[in-house]
Amino acid sequence: MCGIIGIASKKGALRKPLGEVIREALKRLEYRGYDSVGFAVVNELGVLFIRKSKGKIDDVQAKLAFNEFDGVSGVGHTRWATHGPPSDVNAHPHTDCSGRVAVAHNGIIENYASIREWLAGRGHRFVSETDTEVIPHLIEEFKRGGAGPYEAFKAAVARLKGAFAIVAVDADAPGYVFFARNTSPLVLGFGEGANFVASDIPAFLPYTNRVMVLRDWEVGYLTPDEVVVEELMPGEDGVEANRVSLRVRVIEWTPQMAMKGGYPHYMIKEIHEQPQAIAATLAGLPDQVGAVAEALKHADKVVLIGAGTSYHASFLGALALTNIAGLLAVPVIASEARWYLRGLREGDVVIAVSQSGETIDTLLAVREARKRGALTIAVSNVVDSAIPRESDMSIYTRAGPEIGVAATKTFTAQVVTLAYLAARAGNDARVIEALKELPDLAEAVIVESEPLARALAKVMAEKQSAFYLGRGPAYPVAMEGALKLKEVSYLHAEAYPAGESKHGPIALVEEGFPVVFTALSREDGGALVSNVEEMAARGAWRIAVAPRTLEEVLGRADVRFPMPPTSPWAAAALYVIPHQLLAYYTAVFRGYDPDKPRNLAKTVTVV
Repeated sequence: MCGIIGIASKKGALRKPLGEVIREALKRLEYRGYDSVGFAVVNELGVLFIRKSKGKIDDVQAKLAFNEFDGVSGVGHTRWATHGPPSDVNAHPHTDCSGRVAVAHNGIIENYASIREWLAGRGHRFVSETDTEVIPHLIEEFKRGGAGPYEAFKAAVARLKGAFAIVAVDADAPGYVFFARNTSPLVLGFGEGANFVASDIPAFLPYTNRVMVLRDWEVGYLTPDEVVVEELMPGEDGVEANRVSLRVRVIEWTPQMAMKGGYPHYMIKEIHEQPQAIAATLAGLPDQVGAVAEALKHADKVVLIGAGTSYHASFLGALALTNIAGLLAVPVIASEARWYLRGLREGDVVIAVSQSGETIDTLLAVREARKRGALTIAVSNVVDSAIPRESDMSIYTRAGPEIGVAATKTFTAQVVTLAYLAARAGNDARVIEALKELPDLAEAVIVESEPLARALAKVMAEKQSAFYLGRGPAYPVAMEGALKLKEVSYLHAEAYPAGESKHGPIALVEEGFPVVFTALSREDGGALVSNVEEMAARGAWRIAVAPRTLEEVLGRADVRFPMPPTSPWAAAALYVIPHQLLAYYTAVFRGYDPDKPRNLAKTVTVV
C-alpha cells in the first residue's frame, strides 16, 4: 500500500530543508512497496511546489532534487498503483484546476466515477487516471462556494465513500497539513516545532516517539504548534465534526520494529492486516468485475491457472464458479498448464491468478491461451504487471505489498475476488453480502484464534509430519494450510481430500500423529465426520477448524478452532487464518525466520 508523510514545521526546526526531510521519511516507508514518488511543499509566502515522477526515490531525487525545496508545510507519497498504471501523471500528489491544493491518498474512492462526472460538469479538468484526483477538485469546488481551506477539506472528505488515508496542503493555508482516515492507516507524530502525519510510524521516528493512531472518520489538521483532531459526521443537513481528545502515547521502538508495526516479523503483521486487505479488495471490486462476469456467462469452458498459493486460490475460484454460477470450471497448476491448454479454442476463458503478475509459468500459459483464441483474464495484486498487460481483461486485488515470502493477505484477497466474481456471474446476492461481512469477522477470528494457535504451535514444533484433510471447498484451504506449515517451519505436511486419506496416507498415522481437519459448512463437514472417526481409531492427534455449529466435527477433535458460520465461499478466506497463525508460531518455536524461508523466492520468474 502507499506510503504517506505530512509535515508542518517552523523554519529551521528540522535542521534540514523540508523537501529533504520528506524524502528521508519516504525512504523509511520503502518497505511498503511503490512504483512512483512525489511531494508538495508550501513555503511561508504561500507558493506551492509539486515534484513527482514514476520510479524509485533515489532516482527521482537525482532528477527532481527534493532536497533543494524548503517550506513550512508539505506532503509526500510513494504510490502503489491501483487506479491507472504507474506513470508521472498518475503519481501523487494531485492538484486542482487552480494549482493551489495538493492531495496524496492511500486507498480506494469507491464513488470517484460519479464525483468525477459531477465535477467535470461544473468545469473541472482532470489529467490523470486516478481516483485520487477527484479530492483536490472537490476541495476547490467547496472553496469556490465560500468555504475556508479546512472547512472545504472536511466537506470534500464527507462526500467520499471507500477506504482512504488522505493528506493535503493548500497554498491559501501555509503551515497547515490537513488529514483524514477511513480504514486505511494513518498516525500522528507530536514533535518540537514540527508535527507529523504518516501512514506508518517509521516515517517520523527520528524526530518523535509520541504518537496517536487515528480512527475511522477522524479528520483534522496540524501546524508546527498545534494538532487538532475531529470526528467527522456527514449528514443530510451538512457536515458536523466534534473535537476529539488527543490520545498520545509514547512508543519504545527501534526503526526496524517500527517498520513492522511493532510485530517481530512481516508474516504476522500481514496476517493481522487481512481485515484491512479484504476491505480494500472488496471496495475495488464493483467497478472491475461487471464486464468480466458478463464474459464468463458466455464461456464454453473456464480454466483457472495459478502457482503455489495462487493455485489454491484458483482451485477455490473454480469450485465457486461451478457451484455458484453453474459454469464448469477447472483449476490447473501453471507449470503443468501446457498439457491442458491444447484443448482450448475460441469461446473458452482462462483466468490467470498471480500475486505479482510476473510468475513466469502463469505468463506463458496466458500467451498460449491467447494463441488458441481463448479470452484471458488476469487476477493480480500489482497494477500494470506483465500478466495483466498481456491479458484481455484484468481484475486487481487491493491487498497492498506483501513482504513476507509466505503469502497470507494476498491469498485471502484472491479468494475474495474470485468468490465475488462467481457471485456476480451467478447473480447470487447472498454470497456478496457474506463477503462484505468478512473484514469484521476476520478481525474477530484473529483475536480469538491467535492464543490457541500459539499454544498449539509449541506442541506442533516437536512433530515431524502432519496431514491436512478437507472436502469440497475446504480441501484447497487444507492445501494452503499444509503449504504454509512446510514453507516456514520445514515440517513435512501434506493435504488430501479427506475421502482419499484411507487410500494410502492413513498407513502413516499412529499415536500422536497430527491430523488437521477443515470444514467450511455443514455440507462438507458432515461428510468429514467418518474421516475424523477413522483417525481417532488410530490414535491421531486431531485438530479441527470448523463452524461453531458443527459439533459433530468439533466434538470429535482434541483441539478445536470454532469459527463463525457463513457461506462456504466467504468462509474459505476466513478459516485459513488459524492455519496461517499455526504455521507462523510453529516456525518461531522451531527457531526459524518465517519471513525468509530457505530456498524460496517471493516471485518465480524462471521456468
